[in-house]
Amino acid sequence: MKLRVAAAAAGAMAAVLLAGTPANAQAKPYDHQDPAKSGCWNAAKVVRTADIKMRRESVGTIKLWWSFKCKTNWVEIRTSSAATGTISVFAGDGRNDKFSFKAGNKGKHWGNMIWANNMCAYGQASVRWNGGRGGQYGSGSTTKACK
Repeated sequence: MKLRVAAAAAGAMAAVLLAGTPANAQAKPYDHQDPAKSGCWNAAKVVRTADIKMRRESVGTIKLWWSFKCKTNWVEIRTSSAATGTISVFAGDGRNDKFSFKAGNKGKHWGNMIWANNMCAYGQASVRWNGGRGGQYGSGSTTKACK
């Protein structure tokens, strides 16, 4: 059992490094995991909120969540159910997670978590409709939250 856990942890670390995380920023507990599936969402609150804007018009919201239980941050967005895009969360030590979403789910999407105990974190999102043609895209970013 211990060997399988160690092999899984080593594989997860390799995947994180290959995904573009700086080599000096080592993976932490709950990095790149779904907050809903992990149970971290059950002890969490929104710490920052911002608009997703297309030019100056709001096309959605971006929320940065903090889990007291797991010491993690992640981003949730609400936008058009026809939108696709990316959701990113960044920790103060250089670790990050980028999650791509497809249209649907009534416009509610969230990304994976990054452990961010005793440091700052922030979130970003970009959305687009019709492949972004004709200027149909928007973006938003939260301010930093420090825990």
